[in-house]
Amino acid sequence: MRTSHLLAVSATVLLLSLTACSGGSDGDSTEAVSAMDGGAAGGSAGDMARESAPQAPADAAGANESGVASNAVDLTTQQALIKTGAVSLRSADVGRTRYDVQVLVDEQGGQVADDKTETDKSGEPLRARMVLRVPVDSFEDVMNALGSMETLASTSTSSEDVTTQLIDVEARIKAQQASVERVRQLLAQARSIRDIMAIESELAQRQAELDSLAQQQAYLEDQTSMATVKVNIERKPDPKAPVTEDDDSGFLAGLAAGWDGLKTTVVAVATVVGAVLPFAVVVLLLAVPVWLLVRRTRRTPVASTPAAAPGGE
Repeated sequence: MRTSHLLAVSATVLLLSLTACSGGSDGDSTEAVSAMDGGAAGGSAGDMARESAPQAPADAAGANESGVASNAVDLTTQQALIKTGAVSLRSADVGRTRYDVQVLVDEQGGQVADDKTETDKSGEPLRARMVLRVPVDSFEDVMNALGSMETLASTSTSSEDVTTQLIDVEARIKAQQASVERVRQLLAQARSIRDIMAIESELAQRQAELDSLAQQQAYLEDQTSMATVKVNIERKPDPKAPVTEDDDSGFLAGLAAGWDGLKTTVVAVATVVGAVLPFAVVVLLLAVPVWLLVRRTRRTPVASTPAAAPGGE
């Protein structure tokens, strides 16, 4: 009898425990649905999005903590550096040297991002400025090859460690992706127009932040995978060209200066005469007839008027 009583009590306790667990789970689901529907238990979906979505980065960061840590180890072992270099060369044939630089870049799997060439009066290349993008692993080889290609005038290199920035951006992207996914799930559960508009606004903002982070990541990956090298090529002076020494003193220098001054004065006077001559011709054509008319008028005698008779006769 006692045994039957104990079994009955145990069964009752077990049944109540299962009922409580089931009731708690159903209560949570009902509360979430009520929140999405704008019921009294949960409020509007916009409030729900603002309350729950900000937790996504923390949740995602916690869930992917081990993954981010492993990536950090990989990136630290494989240090992310932005490498840049500058080389100035002097060459007797700028065009040939420019071609050699292009061949070197092609052999290393790079590209010429920018190329500007200036020529002299005869059309021969005088100087060239090139911007090269080469793989980071080939950066040292390219710099050494450029330095031995022609007469080296100057060279410089620099590097910037962006490993921490790259790790930070990657972690933020993962957290933001989880946040965007959570807001999308809320949007799928929304029922009213008000909730849908509020959640869509929040989703657009978070998606824009995710796109911005993705652009930052793409830029850092491009800069760390391809190094930038600026090459300046100047033409050497021709050693066979006669060297002339300018003498700014002495009789010949004074004669040359005087002759140049005379030519300048003659040119200036001729310019003034050429400018005034058309006006002088017009004035002459108008003045001659007027002068002749005035002269003829002065020579014509004026008729005398007869005197009046005395006494009024």
